[in-house]
Amino acid sequence: MIKVKLVGGAKKSFSKDELEIEQSDITIQELIDLLLQLKSDDSPKLDTENILIAVNGVDSSAMDGKDTMIKNNDVVSIIPVIHGGATKKLLYKISSKQIQIIQIKGQKTIDVTFLDNLRKKFPKLQLQAVSSQFVLNNSHLKKILSLSIESEKKNILISKKLETDILMRFALTKQISAAISSAGIKAKTDFILIAIGNKKNLDSLSEELSSITIPLFSKNNDKFLKSCFKISKKQIDSVYSKNPLEDILVEKAAILL
Repeated sequence: MIKVKLVGGAKKSFSKDELEIEQSDITIQELIDLLLQLKSDDSPKLDTENILIAVNGVDSSAMDGKDTMIKNNDVVSIIPVIHGGATKKLLYKISSKQIQIIQIKGQKTIDVTFLDNLRKKFPKLQLQAVSSQFVLNNSHLKKILSLSIESEKKNILISKKLETDILMRFALTKQISAAISSAGIKAKTDFILIAIGNKKNLDSLSEELSSITIPLFSKNNDKFLKSCFKISKKQIDSVYSKNPLEDILVEKAAILL
């Protein structure tokens, strides 16, 4: 059985805030199709293109999207997104680590000292900032984090700290100074803040920074990344996948040993 929690406008489509679905081991897409069948014709429309779906508290876009499998006793939350699909926070769970992702609006007064001050204020969190230009999309972000965390487990980090390893893999360099210079925080430049720790501290951090947080992945960085890492059209065309640029970036990050 799957428990479905309905939030905001989604409740109006079913006149209740919770549903119990007898099926299990189905994908999110199959669940959506089932919910649309269960919804009465005269109830408000459920806009399935502008909803955020979380499985056991983790954003499904950080897993396998609509192909994410839902198992018995899972709790699925359906949250309408009014601003057209953009979200200001992502939560991942990778190898038991809880990871929070937010994007900070670049400002003249924000530089590398911003991260130092945050680390002092939240000593129980592992924090890293990556210039937004170096992050292609949600999937690219999660794959790089997975690479670094897996390297930590195997004791083969390319730096002494996990946080530094993450930055170096986005910058595609084994030189710490070069990674900071290219992909680190810069004044007036938006950046992705990666935080690893327990939920209480992660919530405190996101609340602290809510006034300067902006929607994630709102800009297309394809052109910048191709230019920065000298990735040619020939290289892109030689990769047989739906996301060749992403695959090239992840492969380059993986071989930084």
